[in-house]
This record gives sequence, structure tokens and C-alpha cells, in this order.
Amino acid sequence: MNQIIRFTIDGTECMAAKGQYLVDAARENGIFIPTLCNYPGIKPKGSCRVCTVKVNGRLMTACTTPVAESMVIENLCPEIENLRKQIIELFFVEGNHFCPACEKSGQCELQALAYRYKIMAPRYPFAFPQREVDASNPKLIKDQNRCILCKRCIRGIHDEKGRTIFAYKRRSNRVEIGIDPKLGKELSDETAQKAMDICPVGALLVREKGFDIPIGERKYDKTPIGHDIEHHKIPTP
Repeated sequence: MNQIIRFTIDGTECMAAKGQYLVDAARENGIFIPTLCNYPGIKPKGSCRVCTVKVNGRLMTACTTPVAESMVIENLCPEIENLRKQIIELFFVEGNHFCPACEKSGQCELQALAYRYKIMAPRYPFAFPQREVDASNPKLIKDQNRCILCKRCIRGIHDEKGRTIFAYKRRSNRVEIGIDPKLGKELSDETAQKAMDICPVGALLVREKGFDIPIGERKYDKTPIGHDIEHHKIPTP
């Protein structure tokens, strides 16, 4: 039987199984902690840092931090919310995110967080990197302009033998996600669709499937990200 422990988030007493990751424990207690790289069923990595919280006064990623007895977490303090907003802004300026023309608009988690945090214009200059759209795969189109290097596809998409289909290639500011040429050609329709669904942005698109759901009826068109968690309220500046 799992040991139940008690901890607090922003002064609210919570309970969870010992060793459960904080982002999941918070959700079970009705508290929303935003994240872009975390995904149910995939081992957490802490790549995006959007889920950063203060644990007993120290900055830590909620997706990789197990809860412990008497842990004190700050989730909605101005320092943390401003840090998250800065990270989201950096994702936008580092890539080329043209939301009105993107097939994932209305379903994009990065876009949804930008709305939640009321980002009108980033405080940082746009990098406008020169990146190509790779349409060489028979099932998927890979748009590196939108990729935030969260590693969801690397960690969550494998073939029937458990082999990784996606991987990083190049280094430094030129790093990008690559698709294994041989395994990529053997992608099933189901795996290709899973890759598109698991991507938080519009970097992976199944051919001819991008606009299946019309604008106005998509996931975040009517309800904001985290709406299913009752207690999450962003403080008014």
C-alpha cells in the first residue's frame, strides 16, 4: 500500500502518495502547474522548465520532483509566475511561431499558455532563425520552426520493437529533432498520429490532417489550458 503524505501548495494542505511527482500530485489535489515537456505515461525530463516551483525555498521542476512529507511549495507567487512568463516568451522569440497560419492553432499548448499569461508582445528580440520544413517523410511533416525541443517525441514515440524514431541532431543553437530515415519510412498511421498528438506545438503534422478540426471548435478555442483544475487562478498584476 502506498504511503500517504501531507504537503502544502500556496498554503493549501494536500495529500498524495509518497514519491509521486509534484506536477501529478498537484493536479490530483485540484491545483494546476503548467508544463510543456511533461506528458502522461512518459518519464519526465524537466526540459522546458515551465513547471518550475519553489520547494522549501528552492527552485525546482515540478515534473521531476517527488513529493515528500511536510514539503512547502510556492506555485503562484509573483516570482514564479514571472519566471514562467519569461520562459514562454523565450520559446516564441527563439523560433518562428506564426499562430494565425499554424495548423495547430487552437490546439497548441504553447499558444494556450501565452493566452493564459496574457502575453501581448515578448520583452525579448525575435531571433528569426532560418529553418526548413522537412516533408521527406511519407507520413509526417516536420516543421522545425515551431519545435521547442521538449523531447516528447523522443521519449514517447517508438516502433513495435521499442526503437526510438526521433532523436536530436546537430549541436548548440543548431540542434533540432531528426527522424530516423529507415524507421521513419515504416511509421504506421497510428504512430504518426500519436506523434502529432504528443507534440505540444505544431512541429509534427500528419499529412493532410492538420485542419481536420475547424477553427472555433478546437481544444483551447472555448476553454483555456488548465480549465479542468478548479483552484488555478493567475494573480492579477
